[in-house]
Amino acid sequence: MSYPTRLLGGLALGLILPLCAPAQLKVGQPFPDLAAFGLEGRLPACAGQVVLVDFWATWCAPCKASFPAYGELQRELAPRGFVLLAVSVDKTAAPYDEFLGRYRPPFATVRDGAQRLIAQVRVPAMPTSYLLDRHGVVRVIHSGYHGEATMRALREEIVRLLEEKP
Repeated sequence: MSYPTRLLGGLALGLILPLCAPAQLKVGQPFPDLAAFGLEGRLPACAGQVVLVDFWATWCAPCKASFPAYGELQRELAPRGFVLLAVSVDKTAAPYDEFLGRYRPPFATVRDGAQRLIAQVRVPAMPTSYLLDRHGVVRVIHSGYHGEATMRALREEIVRLLEEKP
C-alpha cells in the first residue's frame, strides 16, 4: 500500500469512527431505558413521574455533599410525582455499600459497576444530573453540585415539570 493510500484510509477511518461513537445525551432527547443496563439494585417505578437521575461516585466530595439536600428534595416532592434515582459509577461494590450504610439515602440508589449506562449517556463530570419529564425526555442537565444554588434551580425546575399537564 502506498503512502497516499494509507493516509486516505486513515482519514476515512478517522471520519467514520466518530460517527460510530454514541453522542453525549442532550436536552430534548429521551433518556435510555434504565432496565436495559443491568444496574445493581432496585429501580424505582418511574413511568409517568418527573425523575432526577443523578450520577455520582463515593470518591466525589460534591456528590457526598448533595445527598442530604437530595433527601430533602425527595421527601418534599415525592408525593407530587417526583422520583430521585442516584446512579453510582463505582466499579466495585464495597465502597458503594459502605457509603449507603453511612448516609442511608431516602431515595433509590443503584450501581452501574459495568459502566454501561455511563458510557451510553456519556456523563461529562461527577456529579451530573439529568432531569426528565413525565415522558422520560431530558429537560435539564446539571453538571456539578453547587450547594444552595443547585438546589434552588432544581426545585424550581422540578416544580415546573410537576405542574405541566401530562
